[in-house]
Amino acid sequence: MKTCRLFLAVAALALATHFACAYDPSPLQDFCVAFDDPKEMLFVNGRFCKNPDMVKAEDFFFSGINIPGNTDNAVGSNVTAVFVDNLPGLNTLGISLARIDYAPYGLNPPHTHPRATEILFVAEGALYVGFVSSNGDGNRPFTKVLYKGDVFVFPVGMIHFQFNVGKTPALAFAGLGSQNPGVITIANAVFGSDPPINPDVLAKAFMLDKDLVQELQKRFGV
Repeated sequence: MKTCRLFLAVAALALATHFACAYDPSPLQDFCVAFDDPKEMLFVNGRFCKNPDMVKAEDFFFSGINIPGNTDNAVGSNVTAVFVDNLPGLNTLGISLARIDYAPYGLNPPHTHPRATEILFVAEGALYVGFVSSNGDGNRPFTKVLYKGDVFVFPVGMIHFQFNVGKTPALAFAGLGSQNPGVITIANAVFGSDPPINPDVLAKAFMLDKDLVQELQKRFGV
């Protein structure tokens, strides 16, 4: 009898473990809403695949990552992304690349990639970089000044930034763990949403005067 009970307990544990290990594929866009009407336009999680017989070497090729981006903007930085949108061969491979140029004291503002971890390599200059952990971890900042040849990693979903602390331009390259990592620039998303978020919500959330919130919404608005 005891042997039977032990067998049943082990079997139940194995079955529970089996179910616990099941998971859905990682999302490759912001959302993928289910639908039943076949007349609606159909999307897939990612991109459709080209017939292998039609694939060419050009599908795996991108040119221009050597060209500096224009940093003449409000934040003084520019991101040249090499994602599935402009390199179709990345589809289903789970990787992508970006070149980031920084003017002197240029900033890649606090942002997050909802679908990717990022690893950053500094090619030129000095960058003050960091990320902030989640609420459950106490929102701890992890920061470091990086120099040419240094590498830093930003875990998936964490808010992070890079700031050029030098008087000369800086250059970095980032590898990301998704063909379409997505990006949410915090200030733009919060104060520049279209249509705008009710300013009463933002005033209370950020403990700011409502007039200041509305001024920020004007600055970041489309």
